[in-house]
Amino acid sequence: MIYTIDLHFLENEHAIAAFLVETDAGPILIETGPYSTYPQLKKGVEEHGHKIEEIKHVFITHIHLDHAGAAWKLAEHGAKIYMHPFGKKHMADPSKLMASAKRIYKEDMERLWSDMKAIPEEQIVEVGHGDSIHIGSMEIIGWHTPGHANHHIAWQIHEILFTGDVAGVKIGDGPAVAPCPPPDISLEKWKNSLDMIRGMHIEKLFLTHYGEIVQIKEHLDQVEEHMHKIANWIKEQMDKGIEAGEMTPLFDEWEQENLKSCGADDAMVAQYAAANPCWMSVAGLMRYWGKKDA
Repeated sequence: MIYTIDLHFLENEHAIAAFLVETDAGPILIETGPYSTYPQLKKGVEEHGHKIEEIKHVFITHIHLDHAGAAWKLAEHGAKIYMHPFGKKHMADPSKLMASAKRIYKEDMERLWSDMKAIPEEQIVEVGHGDSIHIGSMEIIGWHTPGHANHHIAWQIHEILFTGDVAGVKIGDGPAVAPCPPPDISLEKWKNSLDMIRGMHIEKLFLTHYGEIVQIKEHLDQVEEHMHKIANWIKEQMDKGIEAGEMTPLFDEWEQENLKSCGADDAMVAQYAAANPCWMSVAGLMRYWGKKDA
């Protein structure tokens, strides 16, 4: 049984999820959300008949704070944390990651993400591409899926794929969009990852932002289309000499118009903003194009 736990990030419904999966060897968790939502995670686990201290295996898709920020707290309870090998050093010593986040978010750091502490290296399990992990009789397969981040990994259980951010963001009946934060967005790697997923025998996607997708081809096509659309828009603004400070509000307005043209109301626009802040895509794609032009 798989349960989606709504972490109510910034009091928004359906912005960030964690997934509780029951196995014959006890419950496991896929994604943790930020530590700022840990009380909601704990409550959600308890609502499904478990204690959070029972969870001894945690699978994270990547180390961004909205996906893995509370992993250290699960590790304090004795959990092993499974991840892409590129993420290990930052989870074993998150000082650089947190210093960078504090420079960006300043006084909003506590409200948004709260804290992240080191995880003992012996509790971190590096997972190679296609590696299988067995928890009781359940097999979990890790697939390296770079593009959103070089250290991104999607987790397969049977015909279900937990996609983190590689399969984008989709809130309710809204459109699928591609989150593009710095520092290592790659449109080429992302397209390859989407192509890999298209070639897999998958019947359902579980998005961290947010929920279940069964129309997989249509969804992935929409993510890829949006990825190129926003990348090209930002490149056009850069070519006009528009700087990040001016571009972010323009991009925010442009994206809100796109969402509303697809039927999103103000509440849904706020949900998308919580799950996929516009300034992050501006920063990520400006960095991407800057590297391409270097």
